[in-house]
Amino acid sequence: MTQNNERDEREDDDEISLLDLLQVVVDNLRLLVLAPLAAGLLALGITFAIPPTFTATTKFMPPQQQQSGAAAMLAGLGALGGLAGAAGGLKNPADQYVAFLKSRSVQDALIDRFKLTERYETKFREDARKTLDGNAQIASGKDGLITIDASDKDPAFAAQLANGYVEELGHLLNRLAVTEAQQRRVFFEKQLSNAKDNLVKAEQALKSSGVNSSALKASPGAAVEALAKLKAGITAQEIKLASMRGYLTESAPDFKQAQTELSAMRGQMARAEKEEPAAAGANSGDSDYIAKFRDFKYHETLFELFAKQYEIARVDESREGAIIQVVDAAQPPDRKSKPQNAVIAILTTLSVGILLLLYVFIRHSLDTADQTRESAKKLAQLRASFRHAIGRGAV
Repeated sequence: MTQNNERDEREDDDEISLLDLLQVVVDNLRLLVLAPLAAGLLALGITFAIPPTFTATTKFMPPQQQQSGAAAMLAGLGALGGLAGAAGGLKNPADQYVAFLKSRSVQDALIDRFKLTERYETKFREDARKTLDGNAQIASGKDGLITIDASDKDPAFAAQLANGYVEELGHLLNRLAVTEAQQRRVFFEKQLSNAKDNLVKAEQALKSSGVNSSALKASPGAAVEALAKLKAGITAQEIKLASMRGYLTESAPDFKQAQTELSAMRGQMARAEKEEPAAAGANSGDSDYIAKFRDFKYHETLFELFAKQYEIARVDESREGAIIQVVDAAQPPDRKSKPQNAVIAILTTLSVGILLLLYVFIRHSLDTADQTRESAKKLAQLRASFRHAIGRGAV
């Protein structure tokens, strides 16, 4: 019975009642009130000594793709309609433009344009990129607009930096093929360049063969020109089938129809080759001229076809709205964005108050522990273990 009473009294002594806690707070009320207030006022004074930072904001709408117009364009391309059919749009194009804005190409252009290595007092370009990335926040909203927040100690420069992002993005887009029409335009531009080179070579070869009466009697303009155009059509149809395999199965009706058209064109080509004038093989010089004339007309037909589709792709590119539309251009801000004096002062006051409250409770617990023999023993062991942990156990 005596042991049970002693255990109950020991448990009661270990418990800290709410009144005891309030008593500790009241005993140290001056410290808990005046010290946090002093720390808050000190932090407020320090914030006034920090140079203010201004943030300028610009919002713009990224280029929009017109999928319906692109589909109609593909339907009217004829034999080359499948060349760009596999080009697909992004699920969220705004995220792609945000990535462009954060790319090294745009950052380096801004560093060179505004001399940011000198402004940020950095030795290496990589350090300037990191500072620039920290001073610019780029995000896309649910409304489809992209927001750029640029910060600097100079409000006018902050606005210039925010607007510079949009301008450099426009320069980057001029070098890249982002939209579907841009991809088609780039493709036809390359094909047109290759066709032009081949046409020049074929023309030079035709001129080197010479023109004589026998070749003129063979009438290559009537017999060979149609054959060359038919050969160019077969080449275009083969390119179309190769591209259609990227987005259609071989059992698709459109794919089967394209195969049927190619087979018919090849059959027509075989019959036309058999019906070539016999005079073409009578003389080796005439035959050489006719072959070169056929190659010339073949490359000329391809060049005309690619030139036409290239011009159409350029028109479709302009219709897709590849121009960046700025909704709100950045203006020099009137008010600073940081430091936020009131917020810093309040947070400092609360933080110091919480730390002091913990200090007061811990100090009270240690003072109370010294009053009991068992607690004093545990406290002495704790102090010895701490001295041993920091390497002073032998002292």
